[in-house]
Amino acid sequence: MSVDVREPAWAVGGDPSRSPAKRRRFRRLRSVASHRLAWLDIKASPYAFVAPFFVLFAVFGLFPLLYTFWVSLHDWELVGDREFAGLDNYRLIVQDSQFWNSVFNTIGIFVIATVPQLLLALLLANALNRRLRGGLLYRLGVLAPLVTSTLAVAIVFTQLFGRDFGMINWMLGTVGIEAIDWQAYKWSSWIAIATMVDWRWTGYNALIYLAAMQAIPHDLYEAAAIDGASRRRQFWTVTVPLLRPTIIFTVIISTIGGLQLFVEPLLFGSGQFYGGSLGQFQTVTLYMFENAFRRNDYGYGATIAWMLFLLILVCSIVNFLIIRRISSTK
Repeated sequence: MSVDVREPAWAVGGDPSRSPAKRRRFRRLRSVASHRLAWLDIKASPYAFVAPFFVLFAVFGLFPLLYTFWVSLHDWELVGDREFAGLDNYRLIVQDSQFWNSVFNTIGIFVIATVPQLLLALLLANALNRRLRGGLLYRLGVLAPLVTSTLAVAIVFTQLFGRDFGMINWMLGTVGIEAIDWQAYKWSSWIAIATMVDWRWTGYNALIYLAAMQAIPHDLYEAAAIDGASRRRQFWTVTVPLLRPTIIFTVIISTIGGLQLFVEPLLFGSGQFYGGSLGQFQTVTLYMFENAFRRNDYGYGATIAWMLFLLILVCSIVNFLIIRRISSTK
């Protein structure tokens, strides 16, 4: 008996699972499976892309945060005993006048530094947004303070605000004002440190505002000009309202950085954690390092770190709510 080689195997007693019905069912199942795998791949892809961030954050952010809280619950010395103290450190810090003095100094320096800084950055960005000859050179120039060493900045400004031979006192003397001991008083030391902060970070914020301004459609400015609005009017009625998300971002970032102020007051005080003879410009971070590494009280230093975290969280939320309330009323 001859067999036609063109006929399938099931026609000559082959495997019945290879029948046409079986094969159609297999194709349908394979198609459904492939679609489901593709759907899972589409759904899982975003999580796979963002997973590295959360892994790094858990290792280098969340774990240190939780471990610091665990340390704050102990009477923990860098070299010595480690005893569980519960919330005793938090009870002590509420009654610690030196801690509240550092909080007052930090908020004071933050306010007089951040408000002028963001206003100057906004005006500087508006000027750079216009067509200027050598505009690229100006934009690169505003980044010069940011790439300059903080140590060099602090040394220069410490000399500028020197009591005996500082340039600031010399300029004040030309108009009949007596020399000021900038490190001896709260208000003078705050102004000196805030000036260092502003000089370093104004250009950075200006470039952020400039990038946001260049994304604003020019049609809006043309329509405002047709309506008779001047450049100043266009700035306050067109530019600033459209920059509100960017302004909120810079305010929150400046709040976080301002409340963590450490290098400028440290170098202004000649590398001492005390922030002056009476702690007149000691910030929270300086007080934290003083307790952790000078007084060998690591548990109390961790408590100060957690209080600083809560302070930053509260101030950021308050800033966000205030700006959103102002935006909603306009």
